[in-house]
Amino acid sequence: MGSVQAIAGCLAYILGLLATALPWGGWVLLIGAIGIGLTIRRVWRGAPKFQVWLVAGAIALSATFYFQARIPHPAANDISQLATPDSSTNVLVEGRISSLPRLTRSQKSQFWLEAKRIAPIGEGKPVSGRLYVTVPPDQATDLHPGQIVGVDGALYLPKAATNPGGFDFKDYLQQEGSFAGLRGKQVSILKPSTGWGWWQVQQRIARSQLAWVGNPEGALISSMVLGSKAVDLPYDVKDAFVRVGLAHALAASGFQTSLILGVVLALTRRFSERVQFLAGTMSLASFVGLAGLQPAVLRAAFMGFGGLIALVLGRKVKPLGSMLMTATMLLVINPQWIWNLGFQLSFLATMGLLVTVPPLTKKLDWVPSAIAPLIAVPIAAYLWTLPLQLGAFGVLSPYSIPVNILTSPFISLISLGGMLSALASLIWSPAGSALAWLLKYPTQGLIAIVDGFAQLPGNGFAVGTISVLAVIGLYALLGLATVHPFWQRRWWIALALGLVVTLIPIGMGANLMQVTVLAAERDPVLVIRDRGRVAVVNSNDEKTVQFTLLPFLQKAGVNQIHLAIALHANASMNGWQTLLEKIPIKTLVASSMPPGRNAPSKILPFNQGVRLGAIQVRVLQAEPDLVAQIMLGDQTWLWLGNLNANEQESLLKTNIPSAQVLLWSSASLSPVLVDRVRPKTAIASGKGVNPETIAYLKQQNISLYQTQQDGGIQWTPDGGFNIALDSNASGL
Repeated sequence: MGSVQAIAGCLAYILGLLATALPWGGWVLLIGAIGIGLTIRRVWRGAPKFQVWLVAGAIALSATFYFQARIPHPAANDISQLATPDSSTNVLVEGRISSLPRLTRSQKSQFWLEAKRIAPIGEGKPVSGRLYVTVPPDQATDLHPGQIVGVDGALYLPKAATNPGGFDFKDYLQQEGSFAGLRGKQVSILKPSTGWGWWQVQQRIARSQLAWVGNPEGALISSMVLGSKAVDLPYDVKDAFVRVGLAHALAASGFQTSLILGVVLALTRRFSERVQFLAGTMSLASFVGLAGLQPAVLRAAFMGFGGLIALVLGRKVKPLGSMLMTATMLLVINPQWIWNLGFQLSFLATMGLLVTVPPLTKKLDWVPSAIAPLIAVPIAAYLWTLPLQLGAFGVLSPYSIPVNILTSPFISLISLGGMLSALASLIWSPAGSALAWLLKYPTQGLIAIVDGFAQLPGNGFAVGTISVLAVIGLYALLGLATVHPFWQRRWWIALALGLVVTLIPIGMGANLMQVTVLAAERDPVLVIRDRGRVAVVNSNDEKTVQFTLLPFLQKAGVNQIHLAIALHANASMNGWQTLLEKIPIKTLVASSMPPGRNAPSKILPFNQGVRLGAIQVRVLQAEPDLVAQIMLGDQTWLWLGNLNANEQESLLKTNIPSAQVLLWSSASLSPVLVDRVRPKTAIASGKGVNPETIAYLKQQNISLYQTQQDGGIQWTPDGGFNIALDSNASGL
């Protein structure tokens, strides 16, 4: 098959997988390919023949069917078939551990378990399936792959994203071939592991590098050699690297494989090409075994293996062709990787290095030749990954390029030294520790640079997530500015258009009136946006702030909160402290100042009314729980908090106002209170609503939304109420 046909086939397959995001996407590509094949030669005589377009369209359509066929589904005896949404059943699951325990942000140890048996609900019958298990850290100290264990805990079904732009835990587990989780309490080792595994090498390297260096320096060295997924790197260090645009330094991928192959080929240059090929292949296989079967690792290894084949055959490697073939082969192995963010970022960064670094280096001819690549490489990688990052996270890292340039020597030194230390630790552990100790001060210097930039204002500027069409448009502009002579000369036009596309979410937010009730474990969190002004009610819980509120504000493009209101006078301030570390607050209504060095510009007592543009807030009661009237132009909301029946009766003795929307978080509502407020819509936040309350609201023709079933709820003046999850209970 000719090169044109091969390229067309690979591109068609990849486009077919991407088309799975659209209904009938494969058929659209087939019809489009036929239409192009019939007409394109009228305007482009050198275009491929009709048969090529027809075959490409057929491949694209076949790719959509193949993608659907490879979507993981639970087997008939999968353990998820026995799970319930409320995770109230306590079970004992026996199975085989398939991964080393890793510490999560919630300070739980997580590992994967291949389930074999479950009791009591399964009556001890055999089951199958991969289980996402979390246990207290003290229960995971002696666990490793291969062990047969029994885990006592609560079996549950994962939830989809419950808030707009939230993390989809259900989809994440499905991509990993898992459909249920287990909140373990106690682990019993039933049978020790037998045989050898790569995890033993991982642990030997990590322990050796940690022994003389300490944490976090030792963990960072190991992470730069093995990847952050193989090492428990402290989350504060990991987050700092991500904020300044250095996440790639913690991911095992192309940089490490280039170093490995460079060293191996240099050491074997006196031997035959066959010996070099074998040595290079063994080193790549060892690296994949240590770093794990991650898409980015496999991409780098496949491309490195292609270079070794070219070395043996005496041919020159075509980098773009090699990358395209590698992407196609990996997506044949697992088509689900097309939506894996790590897979996408890895290939886009490589694309930037291949197509943008050469012309950019020529533009930097005024810079010494040894320094020009240090500048061109981070710029190219940043430009080619930025649109996708904006589409996924909505955050801009303005210091990414200078940080990458400054840290490039540190990363190269630590990566190379870390690999030598890892190799030495396999021979004699103290030797590996000694070599790692030599890297202690360079590693501390790298951490200091990263922390310094992470503390600068605007280190993670939220612009808001951009649409898929905007992402495609940015890549189209980037491609034109890279390869087309007209746009190469007028790159500044492409840059200006790109800035306009990127800043569209900010412009939309400046004219948006929106109220969002975020689904939280306990009390609701209210976010009000009024033409660029932002108000937040209730950020007392630290976990809710970290996992729910901050991701929402980040993807919404919020960089400042103008008004914040605590839940009640005696509420904990830990959540506000976590929020203030990321986003400044102008005015906080609370009884005390949050701890920490970051403080709001102004603090007001509960008994003082607040006005922010069209937003007016009047606190009617601060104890025992917050009761507040929130007016948004003509719309009035009444926040009742978590008042019990007696507290609701006491509230009726006051002059409680009417409201169009009633928001509360207790299980029931007093019918008399409902009659007094006369709402058109009621929103319940919490574990559930009393059936009598549901029946009464329905009888009064009051629409009811429940965050437990509907997820986050948004209201706009034009669109009314919208929910994050599909639920039959919505809007009853």
